[in-house]
Amino acid sequence: MVKPKYYLVERTLLPEVFQRVIEANEAIASGRAATASEAAKIAGLSRSAYYKYKDGVRPFFEATTDRIVTFHFMLHDQPGVLSSILGLMARSGANLLTVNQSIPMRGQASVTISARTGEMKYSAEELIRRAEGLEGVNKVEILASE
Repeated sequence: MVKPKYYLVERTLLPEVFQRVIEANEAIASGRAATASEAAKIAGLSRSAYYKYKDGVRPFFEATTDRIVTFHFMLHDQPGVLSSILGLMARSGANLLTVNQSIPMRGQASVTISARTGEMKYSAEELIRRAEGLEGVNKVEILASE
């Protein structure tokens, strides 16, 4: 059996059929569609095309489920900001493995946090969105996913 290979490709470079499959999968995940047929219709896709690709095309953030993910944060150097990030991650169900903070320079600190994501209540993408909404958070990104 040939081991599958995976590639990280920017969405706009994908053929339209793959973008529509992602849209159909999102419709099912969000509850806008109850069945694959409904999802394919919402996405403007034939059922056969949806079934052909549905398990092979997924967003990067979905691939971070049940993995060890390393997040990078740029935080304002003020009391409580790191604590709010750690609290958010704890509430999400992430299992924190490492936390590293640089010495703040020019009012900002670089923080990397590695976490196991298998028990998270929501996706890494949603965690990033929520973290970006916290006071004192300048930037959030994923550095690595294993």
